[in-house]
Amino acid sequence: MHSDSTLVWFRLDLRLEDNPALLAASQAESPVVPIFIWAPEEEEPWPPGAASRWWLHQSLSHLEKALRSAGSRLIIRRGPTDQAFDDLLEETGARTICWNDRYEPAVSKRDENLKRSLRERGIRVQTFNSSLLFPPETIAKNDGQPFQVFTAFWKACLKQPAPPEPAAAPEKLLAPRHWPKSLPLQDLELEPKIDWAGGIRAAWTPGEQGAQNALRLYLDDGFAHYATGRNPPALRGTSRLSPHLHFGEISPRRIWHSLRSARNPRNAADVDAYLRELGWREFAYHLLVHFPFTTNQPLRPEFAGFPWRKDRHQLKAWQRGRTGYPLVDAGMRELWTTGWMHNRVRLVVASFLTKHLRMHWEEGAYWFWDTLVDADLANNTLGWQWSAGSGADAAPYFRIFNPVLQSEKFDPDGEYIRRWVPELGRLPAPWIHKPWQAPPLILTEAGVELGRDYPLPLVDHDQARAEALAAFEQIRAHR
Repeated sequence: MHSDSTLVWFRLDLRLEDNPALLAASQAESPVVPIFIWAPEEEEPWPPGAASRWWLHQSLSHLEKALRSAGSRLIIRRGPTDQAFDDLLEETGARTICWNDRYEPAVSKRDENLKRSLRERGIRVQTFNSSLLFPPETIAKNDGQPFQVFTAFWKACLKQPAPPEPAAAPEKLLAPRHWPKSLPLQDLELEPKIDWAGGIRAAWTPGEQGAQNALRLYLDDGFAHYATGRNPPALRGTSRLSPHLHFGEISPRRIWHSLRSARNPRNAADVDAYLRELGWREFAYHLLVHFPFTTNQPLRPEFAGFPWRKDRHQLKAWQRGRTGYPLVDAGMRELWTTGWMHNRVRLVVASFLTKHLRMHWEEGAYWFWDTLVDADLANNTLGWQWSAGSGADAAPYFRIFNPVLQSEKFDPDGEYIRRWVPELGRLPAPWIHKPWQAPPLILTEAGVELGRDYPLPLVDHDQARAEALAAFEQIRAHR
């Protein structure tokens, strides 16, 4: 085999277009050996959850096909990663390894150790930013400190040079004379043994082609009303690109430039609103890089003493969409069925767990981590700490979403609730938002017996709100 082969290590960058590591390897005019190494234990305490593993299987399958059409293939190995590298370097004679950066604390630390040990042995290691518009080390306050307020952070980002145009996918990759052995993708056992993924499969098309189709559909169809349409959960007003972005099936640069080139006076507000959401993703990574402890500890130290409650029964009711608050239950059931939840509803269900039930945000973070197809450590951490009031730029603790008012405002006719909580389907608005207040005759006509067909509320909103504020006062008094 050529001794000048280059290994390209695929991770959360499962695409050929605008893939800097693959591009660098393909331009070296030496054989390219694409590799994927499965080592979830090296990502503890946040190894990929069940929904992520399902998506990863599909995405790797699509990547294998795309590589084959470029005259190449994907070599799959199990970890430990350093051992897999040792074997592949010996089998291929490669002297160069290219990979794209990851920023999760455990992964980042492992990658630094790998890079150092490989370079000490004379292996050339090239790493690139492929997953962010602005590399985290390039954004800082004037005094060099990291940002903790989104608006100031995003202003600083927009003063940077524009992200580069996405690079085209290489049409042909030079193959080695002899390919090293590869595990069959099935051997990684990423898909569930008992197939619970039917609803996810119906809702999504993983892979680079699926990502590009989703972007095209959104540009043609949805984003013209993004600024207003992204809040009602019954509308398909959001792009649903988040899992594709997480797995790197599409680059943020491709989205950025596609939206910028589609921008005109009529849709300028929608484009800017969408780019700002991409900005929140950048902010999440900025915080993860500078405050890596926040994946399991509060950014605001006073929250370490917060009197969180433990109640397995209530936690399970929340997880299964049986809280007695229809909007919360609709969201949790949408998540369980499709691996995704509308962003507005994510805020409501997270507020409900941390404020109404006063359960530790980690309980919610781990549940989302296991059930979301777009589970992303930076976004998950930012979202849950924001909802709990313990993170950067968090909503003030006393802002406690009222699930009934949120439901009436963003799902006024109850369309979203009817879809996911069908047992309430015959209840008219306004009672569908608060069935426990509906007159007995209305409930009877709708075929709803509370406590049998649909649960009574786990907690009373006003009482839960008062208790949450009292708990917050407790930690403020000890600051």
